[in-house]
Amino acid sequence: MPTTAPDTPIDIDIAVIGGGVAGLWLLDRLRTTGYQAALLTQAPLGSEQTLASQGMIHGGVKYTLAGTLSGASEAIADMPKHWRACLNGEGDVDLRETRVLSDHFYMWSTSTLGKLTGFFASRALRGRVEKVAANQRPPLFQNPAFKGSLYKLVDMVLDVPSLLANLKRNNAEQIFALPASHQWRKNGTRAELVLDDGTVVRARQFVFTAGRGNQALLNSLDISQPEQQLRPLKQLVVRHRHPYAFYGHCLGADKTPRLTISSHPSHDGSLVWYLGGSLAEEGANLSDDELIARGRNELKQLFPWLDFSDAQFSTLFIERAEPKQPGLVRPDQAFAEPANGLDNVIVAWPTKLTLTPNMAQQVLAQLDGPMNTNAGLAQLAQRLNTPDVAALPWEQQ
Repeated sequence: MPTTAPDTPIDIDIAVIGGGVAGLWLLDRLRTTGYQAALLTQAPLGSEQTLASQGMIHGGVKYTLAGTLSGASEAIADMPKHWRACLNGEGDVDLRETRVLSDHFYMWSTSTLGKLTGFFASRALRGRVEKVAANQRPPLFQNPAFKGSLYKLVDMVLDVPSLLANLKRNNAEQIFALPASHQWRKNGTRAELVLDDGTVVRARQFVFTAGRGNQALLNSLDISQPEQQLRPLKQLVVRHRHPYAFYGHCLGADKTPRLTISSHPSHDGSLVWYLGGSLAEEGANLSDDELIARGRNELKQLFPWLDFSDAQFSTLFIERAEPKQPGLVRPDQAFAEPANGLDNVIVAWPTKLTLTPNMAQQVLAQLDGPMNTNAGLAQLAQRLNTPDVAALPWEQQ
């Protein structure tokens, strides 16, 4: 197959760097808007944060646990509607081949909710929260030992591997695996990518959507702004043989859920309960054994009618990469801003899976319009392979 001589630069319109859901979604929006765009990634698609997410597309109700609406809750209130349109083939990205694990999410408590009962029923949350009658509870909560309250949210849960596969299929010919030995360099106030054979890739605009990898990209170009922050989690992976696929938040005394459960079928026939919430926030400071012991105790307290003695427990450490905030707090919004000192780099973090469409829209608003530089895409295809979708982290354990 003929290739471009190494000393001939490859020019493309937009190069998205990073192969998680943020980069793949942005690539799709760019392509349908008319840009000749390519995505380049060193890791398999969805590695780290995307596949470690619980697949929740939520409307922010979990951010109202203080009994008031917050910036975070209002920023994402319309996100389930946006994603549902895409799943139906009526939105800005075609997700008709993405599997929905659950059309809704639950929120439950082990006792009365006090002031939250009135707040959940208020006009502010109308249409976003619905109290579940006892005769309509999911099988997990039909045991008479359950004495708490149960609410249903408009949130949904996606099968993340199928989401990644869907986004890959949409634009497979524009997605490329970077060689491990590539380098970045500055040419005046513009960034350039140098492949392992010396070929220079020039883009009118690079967009960094590499999650935690954004910091390494910025460091390689000696860029100090924007800055990244990392907020650690240690999730619990519980493999068991109970027949209950469940998706929900357990309310506790904190402003974050005491426990968040999502369910995922495993290749060995077991069901994986993937546990987050305050358990995972606090678990980042615990040893694996300490967290597993705490997780076993939580499940015993919350589901005394279930036996988890034969369940297999493991941990998964994750660092959530986000734009730096005062006090390292959770950002409310998606983020996309130019890199300080470079004319052709935008740095983007969706900050949460739900806000990925907002991040893409922010990037598009900063671009000048398509230039239709087709030749560069063909040249990349001659040199680079297409990456695979990464495996779920608990299937790698």
